[in-house]
This record gives sequence, C-alpha cells and structure tokens, in this order.
Amino acid sequence: MLHLASQSLRRRELLSRLGVPFGVLDLEIPEQRAPGEPAEEYVRRVAREKAGAGLLEVMTVPGAVVLGGDTEVVLDDEVFGKPRDEADAAAMLRRLSGRTHRVISAVSLVSADREAQAVSTSEVTFAELDDAAIERYVASGEAMGRAGAYAIQGTAQTFISHLSGSYSGVMGLPLYETACLLQEFGLRPGGDKGGVSRPAGQHA
Repeated sequence: MLHLASQSLRRRELLSRLGVPFGVLDLEIPEQRAPGEPAEEYVRRVAREKAGAGLLEVMTVPGAVVLGGDTEVVLDDEVFGKPRDEADAAAMLRRLSGRTHRVISAVSLVSADREAQAVSTSEVTFAELDDAAIERYVASGEAMGRAGAYAIQGTAQTFISHLSGSYSGVMGLPLYETACLLQEFGLRPGGDKGGVSRPAGQHA
C-alpha cells in the first residue's frame, strides 16, 4: 500500500488525482539547508528524509511504499521557505516581483528494498507588483504556510506572467513525475478510484 509522508493538504489533494489509494503519515521533518548545500540537493535530501522517516513508521506493513516530497522557491540560489510572519511574506513577494525564479519539486518513493527519486524544476516569472497588491495579498492570508509566500492555485495566479514547467510541481507535487515513479513500483495511476485511507494507528 502507498503512504504519503506529508502534512501538506495540497500534496494530498494532488496525489488523490492519480487514482491510487494511499494512507497518510503525518510526520514533521526538520527542513534546514546545510551551509554550502546546493538548492536542488537540499530539496532532494528533504524529500528523501521524509520518505525514509515514513518508511520507519510502516516497516511492519507488507508491501508498504512511502512517498515523500518537498517543494521550494529559489531565487539567486536563495531558498525561500515558508514566511515567518506577514512582514517576511511581503519581503519575499517584493524580491520575486518582476523577476523569474525557480520552483524545485522533488519526489522520493521508498519501500523495504528499493528507492527512486524524480525532480521537477519550473521557472516562474512574476509581473511587477506594487506595494498595494502585495499588502492585499498578504492580508488575504494566502501567503502564509507557502514556500515563497504564494500559492499558484490561488489568487497569486494573477501575478504570474509566464510559467515554464509543471503547474502541479509548483503547487507541491509534480504529477507526471510522480505517476512515473508509481508505475516503477507497480502502483498504476488511474486504476482504482483514488482517495485517502488511513492505516491502523494513524489519525488526522
């Protein structure tokens, strides 16, 4: 059975679109970039650590497969995580205004005897944002809890003048790459009706 090691509701929603039933492992994994660590390697590492920690939780479940993912906004090799507060969110959006940044989304799939990973990198160009637009967006609450202080599936779509890459990857889980990994593990997307099921002992 597939298990998603993530606290992200968006990642759960995206994974459910692939039609593979899965359980949820609500783990909290530290996300701290090491000094000198390349941005992509950092995202890859966090995804692997989430998947590995999840696998430890379900090792006794026959045929368990765990998916871990991480998505980060990167500008000038600086990783923009989730904003600490509204002031931090506004500062991030001012930095992104009028510029093109990368969104790196890594997916790791692990089982007791194998591991595989895929990475999607997208380029997102923001229009010039004035202070009033930034203030309105931050006040809406949508910026909080999102890497880079924006949600592409929300009203921040109006900020984006160009996207090259994966919309779902920017949202939090690149569906094409994830579907390919699932097939490698014998989990065929689009089979049974998708949805979230919780293994014994797991709670919302």
